[in-house]
Amino acid sequence: MERKTLGFIFLLFLVLAADVAVKRAEARLCWSESQAFKGLCFSNDNCATVCLTEGFTGGKCEGLRRRCFCSKNC
Repeated sequence: MERKTLGFIFLLFLVLAADVAVKRAEARLCWSESQAFKGLCFSNDNCATVCLTEGFTGGKCEGLRRRCFCSKNC
């Protein structure tokens, strides 16, 4: 029984050490108002499609004035 416990603790230590050792890179998103989107923005899907045609990676509707903002990795 003690051997199983010791093995479990060792395995748990390895998992935790591997998690700490791996650095996670989080990409920052930069936002810019769409130049091609016309009218009020009510659909994130439509906004994202227009942003893709402008060379961005995505987009969403934002603000009280419902404008389309495009995103890309900085």
